[in-house]
Amino acid sequence: MENDFLVDSEHLSPAALEKKHRLENDPSSRIDHMKYLEGMDQIDPSLRLRVMKEMAEYDPSEYTVRDVQRALEQETCSVEDLKALLSPAAEPFLEQMARRANRVTSRHFGNSVNIFTPLYIANYCENYCVYCGFNCYNHIRRLKLDSEQIEHEMKVIADTGIEEILLLTGESPVKSDVKYIGEACKLAKKYFRNVGIEIYPVNVDDYRYLHECGVDYVTVFQETYDSDRYEQLHLAGNKRIWPYRFEAQERALMGGMRGVGMSALLGLSDFRKDAFATALHACLLQRKYPHADISISCPRLRPIVNNDKINPKDVHETQLCQILCAYRIFLPFAQIVVSSRESRSFRDGITRIAATKVSAGVSTGIGDHEEKYTGKKGEAEGDEQFDIDDDRSLEEMYRDQEAAGLQPVMNDYVYVQ
Repeated sequence: MENDFLVDSEHLSPAALEKKHRLENDPSSRIDHMKYLEGMDQIDPSLRLRVMKEMAEYDPSEYTVRDVQRALEQETCSVEDLKALLSPAAEPFLEQMARRANRVTSRHFGNSVNIFTPLYIANYCENYCVYCGFNCYNHIRRLKLDSEQIEHEMKVIADTGIEEILLLTGESPVKSDVKYIGEACKLAKKYFRNVGIEIYPVNVDDYRYLHECGVDYVTVFQETYDSDRYEQLHLAGNKRIWPYRFEAQERALMGGMRGVGMSALLGLSDFRKDAFATALHACLLQRKYPHADISISCPRLRPIVNNDKINPKDVHETQLCQILCAYRIFLPFAQIVVSSRESRSFRDGITRIAATKVSAGVSTGIGDHEEKYTGKKGEAEGDEQFDIDDDRSLEEMYRDQEAAGLQPVMNDYVYVQ
């Protein structure tokens, strides 16, 4: 491998710098990314193997205009139809796809759009993912909020009217262990009706414990379903183990979670094949666990340090719109989430067509909600994971969605005791 991934090297100790260069330049120094580590749950691989096989066989260039027309004529969308709708041949049919997606969205979700916000409680990470701002070789301000700081952040957020929160950490089982995350989730249940987590993948028993602490749903990004490209981008840490990450959502459902979310980070590899694998993964999980709430996201790679050296494969807004319309047509009942990585105009447009969930009042930093919401600087802040594009507050987002004829929803789930 060429020495493409140099991030903040001047801040590393000689020993750390030597190890980093070895990981980048000597593939034999890395652990096998397809082999489970000791202590990792191994479950039935059938679903994973099906997705891998279908993705390997998918060639978007093989599909024709007639294939796309045939897909749009069908009452229901098959896997083969999905492949056509994600192909380059479907690009001229974006308007027809948008109209079809809008009809499907209206049929199953009406005009509602759910609103949530993320809360990062720690940014320590033990992985070397070359595209991520949190990676262990980046020289950033690291911070782990204690229980008092976490509760303060939650109070600030809850006071805005937010009722659904997504708790996030860097991927460090040492600094942010499952017990620490569980205690944060117990605090979150005091302030929010729905609690989600986006953390490092864990075993079934750990997900069961977190569910008992109040977690409703788990989101895990596969980043890319291309296992070869995944190996090139995840050079060290537990995250390097591709199959363990792939199976995280299923382990979460086995642990009792109500719902799971998934995504590829579009731009790391062939975005059409990654989008196909994401949708197929979601579909197969829904069939296997019909009681589960399934959500699917569509983040694009955001600019980071040395972004140009990752050789990103750009995904333009029209292509992202094509993907989201295909998702909606193929997955009528799935929540489709569009994050604040995207522009205000794009998010406003796509919620009229296919998306049913958006974030508001977003910060990807640690401990800075008080400053963001009130202008008063907090006592401790840690650096953000990536830059956002849409920084609207809840009030602004709520107003804009209403003005577009949509119904903002703060909570759509009721627990019956």
